[in-house]
Amino acid sequence: MKLAVSLVVFATAVTVAATPAPAAANTYYVAPSGSDSAAGTQAAPWASVAHAQAVAQAGDTVYLRGGTYTYSRANKACASQTDRVDAITLNKSGSSGNPIRYWAYPGETPVFDFSRVSDDCRIKGFDVTGNYIHLKGLEVKGVPQNNNLNHESWGIWISGSDNTFEQLNLHNNMGPGLFIQDGGGNLVLNSDSHDNYDPRTSNGAGESADGFGAHISAGHPGNVFRGCRAWWNSDDGFDLINAFSSVTIENSWAWRNGYLPQTTTSSGNGNGFKMGGYGGKYVGNGVKHYIRTSVAFNNKAAGFYANHHTLANDYFGNTSYNNHPDYNMLGITSSGAATGLGNLRNNIAYGGTLTSNMAGTSASYNSWNLGVTMSDAQFQSVSTSGWDARRQADGSLPVLPNLRLASNSSLIDKGTDVGLPYHGKAPDLGAFES
Repeated sequence: MKLAVSLVVFATAVTVAATPAPAAANTYYVAPSGSDSAAGTQAAPWASVAHAQAVAQAGDTVYLRGGTYTYSRANKACASQTDRVDAITLNKSGSSGNPIRYWAYPGETPVFDFSRVSDDCRIKGFDVTGNYIHLKGLEVKGVPQNNNLNHESWGIWISGSDNTFEQLNLHNNMGPGLFIQDGGGNLVLNSDSHDNYDPRTSNGAGESADGFGAHISAGHPGNVFRGCRAWWNSDDGFDLINAFSSVTIENSWAWRNGYLPQTTTSSGNGNGFKMGGYGGKYVGNGVKHYIRTSVAFNNKAAGFYANHHTLANDYFGNTSYNNHPDYNMLGITSSGAATGLGNLRNNIAYGGTLTSNMAGTSASYNSWNLGVTMSDAQFQSVSTSGWDARRQADGSLPVLPNLRLASNSSLIDKGTDVGLPYHGKAPDLGAFES
């Protein structure tokens, strides 16, 4: 008996000893004035993200110091004028719970300026093909399109999964600021995309520079845009056309899209939120998208647009002001006929043209079908200025009086429970709960 006990104890000890201890996470530093032959410490930072990626492992953090990182060429040559090349490729993955973090050093802003990239083909500023990567606090600007043979280039192009893109400032790119081509479970959080315009493009100047895009293939659910803003992009604010996996947009704002940046000169489509569609054709494997607690105003076209989608998306608790129209629910049937498609609850439409293509939708508990009288007095303010104000310290949207309900508004408690948090006896109408 004693021998058997000893053997068991010995076997247990061997098993415990053979289990490797988790490696401690490392912290590295990159700076515009650094050197890739340095140690990668705070005192001796590296110069490039590429070198940092070669060293970093799951759970590590790479701090990017403030200043401008200027790029003049991609990391490979163009095979043709319609080829796609990257200035920065992130293809090394972290793991669940241990992402590789590329974060702005606290209190500083690393600016990635791609405006001098001269490659004569389609250009991606950042090409994120890896999984479990977290970008935070970066400014990405100036990605060019250097010929007229392609639709657009991209600030950040994503085909990996389970990544986080947080507190990014994406602007003045010749195409979408951020574009999810593939991959699931990506979160775009508290990020801005603005003043993007594609003057050199095969489908017409200004027709492809969205703020945010998600054109995902089937089998990649779980992509979310939360707390994001898109303004003065030459095409749409948010564009989900050709997305064959479900996307959620929540607590996000879109305004003045469809114009040349900083002007009222007409450019591309100009929808605030383009919620799907498959090029005007019916497809049998389309998916449902979700948008809630979001705001669209002063866009050239619709605030919220179904864009010939094949299924009824959910539009819950949104505010649309002075768009043309505020809600356009143009869908398509299996026979190719036009119809209204959408589930609309607790929404506000005010100013501009309120709705179009509503026949066939499921719409109730919205400002236009509750018999309420709409006026400026329903809101604390109807100002369209100040929406680009500085974000809060944690990156969340600024708190403004604009389009928030006045304390005596008849829109308070006029909604119905759709599973979202609310105060009082029922949800308020619109994006902001009193």
